[in-house]
Amino acid sequence: MTQLRFGLIGTGFMGNAHAIALRSVGTVFDEFDAPILATVVDAELAVAQRCAAAWGFDTASDDWRSVCNDPAIDVVDICTPNHLHWEMAMEAIRAGKHVYCEKPLALTAAQAMQLRDAAAAAGVQTSMGFNYMCNPLVELARNMIQAGEIGESFNFRGWYEEDYLADPATPFSWRCLRSQGGAGALADLGTHLINMAEYLLGPVTSVLGSLTTIHEQRPDPVSGALRKVENEDIAQVMCRFDDQIPGSFDISRIATGKKCGLGFELYGSKGSIAFDQERMNELRLYSASGAADRRGYRTILSGPQHPHYAAFCPAPGHGLGINDLKVIEVRNFLASIASGAPVFSDFANGCRVQQLTAAIELSAAQGTWVDTRQSALDNNDALV
Repeated sequence: MTQLRFGLIGTGFMGNAHAIALRSVGTVFDEFDAPILATVVDAELAVAQRCAAAWGFDTASDDWRSVCNDPAIDVVDICTPNHLHWEMAMEAIRAGKHVYCEKPLALTAAQAMQLRDAAAAAGVQTSMGFNYMCNPLVELARNMIQAGEIGESFNFRGWYEEDYLADPATPFSWRCLRSQGGAGALADLGTHLINMAEYLLGPVTSVLGSLTTIHEQRPDPVSGALRKVENEDIAQVMCRFDDQIPGSFDISRIATGKKCGLGFELYGSKGSIAFDQERMNELRLYSASGAADRRGYRTILSGPQHPHYAAFCPAPGHGLGINDLKVIEVRNFLASIASGAPVFSDFANGCRVQQLTAAIELSAAQGTWVDTRQSALDNNDALV
């Protein structure tokens, strides 16, 4: 595969994370030619120029449409606020570009379905910014579950809790607007958890959701006037998986003290598995076999025996970081483009997650369980 030329749209926190990954992937993984950092885009040209110089991009632009339609660009990388994802991704797909997009895929399930179907029709490869499931230990947990190492699965508990909006004095931002952020905690945090849960256990078949806004007003960052928060601070979900395993999701952007509180516990007939992203290089395993007075959780440390850890470090226990997961995510996308095979997670996965968040919102509004099997989601007019 020849070197791919990337156009990166967005220079915020995630744009920086993507730039780090694009610059690093060729060093860490020698199976592919390093991508070319062709153009970085920001609404302010001076900002784009500053980032181009700092991040190693060839050129800077304030015109994202020209980058999407530039014949010299192979991949469009979208790291903008949520409400811009659909338009930018659709423009890139129409231009025949491969697309790498941060989550959520769009603001609505209908938009996400349009992107999923357009990418499939155009034959382009896509990838979503669900980097947490690129953790080698999450892949190990999935392999252990599928191999039956903890026996028959009984119950899944998952959570993603942060405290970035715990203080009611934190200023209003686009994340509090339905027209720009879409759902609140569900879109920002819950999408990661839902994607990871289905990666581990397969499809969620039904949901019962509850959404709560605790801080209903926040001060405008300029005027200081209070503005109405239009989406939820907390989402709580009961669910069932394909083989009727019960589960639950707890999602909050006001969980005081939590910084990256993404985790899960899965209980089975022979043992259990527990993971906490704040201790991302540890996987806890409990075995119910053996003498009762010797039972207890043991900790598995990440190491070179867990793909793709060895590409970063030859010694176990030294640990990976959040940006390393982005490097793995980019590596997987490059492999997808080279082979033509879909990557987990692509736009089909991103659409699925968008439909599930919409189903949770519908369930919360109706106070009833909602069927989330794929046929039900694709044909449910209430979700679009």
